[in-house]
Amino acid sequence: MTLKLPGAVRLSTAALSVATMLAPWPASAAPRALAHDFTIEQVLSAPFPSSLVAAGQGGRVAWVFDKDGSRNVWVAEPGVNGTFAAHPISAYVGDEGVDLGELAWTPDGRQVVYSRGGSLEGGGPVNTLSQPSGAVGQEIWVASVDGTAPRRIGPGHSAATSPHGDVVAYIQADQIWLAPLAAGGQPTQLIHDRGRSGQLAWSPDGGRLAFVSSRGDHSLVGVYDFAAKAIVWLGPSVDRDMAPTWSPDGRSVAFVRIAANNAGVFADSHEAQPWSLWVGDPATGAAKGVWTASPGPGSAFHRMESETTLMWTADGRLVFPWERSGWMQLYAVSPKGGEPTRLTHGDFEVFSASLSADRKRIVYSSNEGDIDHRHIWELAAGATTPRQLTRGATIEDSAAVTSSGQVVALNGDWRKPIRPVSLTASGQPVELAPAAMPAEFPAARLTEPKQVIFDSPDGVKVHAQLFLPPAGHPSRGPAILFFHGGPTRQMLLGWHPMDAYAYMYGLNQYLANEGYVVLSVNYRGGSGYGLDFREAKNFGAKGASEDNDIVGAAKYLASRPDVDASRIGIWGGSYGGLMTALGLSRHSDLLAAGVDYAGVHDWSAMGRLGPGSAKGASELALQSSPMGSIDKWKSPVLLIHADDDRNVPFSQTVEIVQGLRQHNVEFEQIILPDEIHDLLRADSWNRFFRATDDFFARHLQAEPAQH
Repeated sequence: MTLKLPGAVRLSTAALSVATMLAPWPASAAPRALAHDFTIEQVLSAPFPSSLVAAGQGGRVAWVFDKDGSRNVWVAEPGVNGTFAAHPISAYVGDEGVDLGELAWTPDGRQVVYSRGGSLEGGGPVNTLSQPSGAVGQEIWVASVDGTAPRRIGPGHSAATSPHGDVVAYIQADQIWLAPLAAGGQPTQLIHDRGRSGQLAWSPDGGRLAFVSSRGDHSLVGVYDFAAKAIVWLGPSVDRDMAPTWSPDGRSVAFVRIAANNAGVFADSHEAQPWSLWVGDPATGAAKGVWTASPGPGSAFHRMESETTLMWTADGRLVFPWERSGWMQLYAVSPKGGEPTRLTHGDFEVFSASLSADRKRIVYSSNEGDIDHRHIWELAAGATTPRQLTRGATIEDSAAVTSSGQVVALNGDWRKPIRPVSLTASGQPVELAPAAMPAEFPAARLTEPKQVIFDSPDGVKVHAQLFLPPAGHPSRGPAILFFHGGPTRQMLLGWHPMDAYAYMYGLNQYLANEGYVVLSVNYRGGSGYGLDFREAKNFGAKGASEDNDIVGAAKYLASRPDVDASRIGIWGGSYGGLMTALGLSRHSDLLAAGVDYAGVHDWSAMGRLGPGSAKGASELALQSSPMGSIDKWKSPVLLIHADDDRNVPFSQTVEIVQGLRQHNVEFEQIILPDEIHDLLRADSWNRFFRATDDFFARHLQAEPAQH
């Protein structure tokens, strides 16, 4: 539910503390008792998988399971006939608000190195439990598949294991540290760099370590040589270099170069000074550009949802994502230069991709031919025609190839939540840990969302998912609009492969089960529908053109015979919170109530506005914000915000509360002390969602009071 800002983080969990409650339940009305077939806790009870990674040997797979806020590392061992046996190799218990991820296998496939503590989305230590002892920092741990208890290596994150399996490099306080993997060794700082180091990449022979040094207005790719104990900088410039990737023979490093600019965080990124691919010599530092994006569409660099940006294949090609066609596609170019070859074709997006350990196979997810689902495709080295591996009313993402050649991925559908699977030769998913699904999960009680495409007032076609109540509910009842965060996200016709959006999908299922007609809207600015849709004209601080999608969605619901147009609510988090506040501040005639988590309420207070910050830009930013139309805000709202939010400043909610008070608008507020934008505790999710359910029950489900 991330907002597109520097250091953006995903939404997760927080302890809710009711700070102020205004406008108690009106005496003239009473909430109707709502019937539901399952609880919020039950629909969120399935463990959520993330960080799926294949070992380089042994055919094993590892991932993180988050079960009720307790996060642990799981491993699946290969068995006979392509089967797996899964088990946890860590045993953390309790809803501690401690993140866990960034898994990396040792070369022998016997140990998993991981980060635990703090926020893995950036921002350092967190103290979500408000412990008197203070915040918990990030630490590097290693766990073994043989059942040995996990062992702490030291403070840090973003571990990369050496190809020799003897040491691990990682980041601590923005610097590169090195620690032996064997017990008893002491970590040491490898490099004292004045920049912020990251993106570690070992050479195939383990003799060198590439990294990125971010230095404010520019960034450099460096290579540390262990034999020479020296750093070589690859073609240093004023630009931003990133994504260092070694050639199979270890003689070259490819990287992405993004042209320097002073654009603000809200600047248009439809076009830019073209980005480029470079290849450098780690021995001398000499580097040359081998390919430059064309002017026009795709000239501004935009990465996929996965961390993979650049892949150097066994047949000597650099494979990369590019939006030249107006859609995120895969291309290949020779590291010696030349014209790129387009590997994927059509009006669809590629979301994630990974390269097999032998560099001979690429597996990726896309919405080709099925724009509101995702499926897995495979591209063999040297091939130009991908092969589809999965299809149907399912969702697959985050695929990887095991050392034994099997494809694994995250898989779900509208009923079954996302879980790790292996794919058979015919593409059928086989669950790696079927016993992990709790018996109380209400799979049989869920409703299948339907694809809806409506026209916004300015003619933009918008996709949405419609959740209808089960039979037996009133024929003309209340409805709720939902807007995701990001805004570069896409809700799907099923469970989402990102945790925050999976939880929100679960709440939308719960609300539909209670009797609401729910419309989840993929508004402009989001991913999945091409460059022009994502980089919409007059979007955000430059005119709030996305407001058209609020109006179009509300009018679509109001036109339905099963919806009472006087009882339409709206909710969302982060950018979805902004959409909620924008809708209420401009269209209280259409929207009866809303729940706004961590929304931006005043663009003009969010920092520099970039090239558009010439005369009038600040005024336009304010008028594009909920604060710019607060005098029209009439409908009640529940505001929820974590006060250690490192993404959307807490001051945004302080400002909107002041404005609501001045205009006598009914509101309630729930403040989450010491939580972050990406809520980390399961209890916080449950309490957040229960508060949302209660608020809508009181404002949308009212029946006349009995006299």
